[in-house]
Amino acid sequence: MRPSPARLLNILVPVKRLLTVNRAVDYAVKIRVNPQQTGIDLNVKHSMNPFDEIAVEEAVRLRERLKDGVKSIKAVTIGPPKSIETLRTALAMGADASIHVETPESAPAPEPLAVAKTLREIIKRQDGGVDLVILGKQAIDDDLGMTGQMLAGLLGWGQATFASKVEIDTVKKEAVVTREIDGGGEEIRCKLPLIITTDLRLNEPRYASLPNIMKAKKKPVEKFTPEDLGVDLTPQLETLKVAEPPARVGGGKVANVDELVEKLKAAGITAA
Repeated sequence: MRPSPARLLNILVPVKRLLTVNRAVDYAVKIRVNPQQTGIDLNVKHSMNPFDEIAVEEAVRLRERLKDGVKSIKAVTIGPPKSIETLRTALAMGADASIHVETPESAPAPEPLAVAKTLREIIKRQDGGVDLVILGKQAIDDDLGMTGQMLAGLLGWGQATFASKVEIDTVKKEAVVTREIDGGGEEIRCKLPLIITTDLRLNEPRYASLPNIMKAKKKPVEKFTPEDLGVDLTPQLETLKVAEPPARVGGGKVANVDELVEKLKAAGITAA
């Protein structure tokens, strides 16, 4: 019996636009609460979630390793018009095309379940289907880390979360993924189609070269609205108030344990 022919993979990479100030390279920028106390001041530079950068890089590396085994790499984002900048970054890194689910500038960021439902509808509409979805294990602005798992549940696909190594066999249509766990790594074998979420040790994203940045401007960007996809991005959680933490007061010194005990008692702190 002849082996089944290798399948050319269609890879979808969801990416999120978030605040650059959350990244360590911008440690000098202070995050401030907005005057309405509904969130943080967004009038700062934005960039792609770093775990999603790793996801884009891994998709491009898979194409390089598999030679002709990858048919297309498509990036997708949900957000306001300025989110096109994040898609351009993914395109400059090596994605072939992109999808922008555009929301109003004033709209709150969608919650993980709404994102997963949106991605499910995107996947349904892809000619040739989607074999692999690679996305960051979490976004570093909300640190929720649920979208990949929810998407796998909605689609009924396998999932390999916190991936630190990915190997794809396009003939067997399966992946061997090493994932980060407490105290080491776990190797799992999964059938395609598959959801993979990326961990830090998977790779180091490349910098987009100037020629690729210029080429990215000519790559296609398909646009949808949530209404086009039949999804509701209305948040289910309500933020009542956001406030800065209270200013820290200076400490004091004591000469001995007895003085420390007296100060604790004066402050109303007693032993349990």
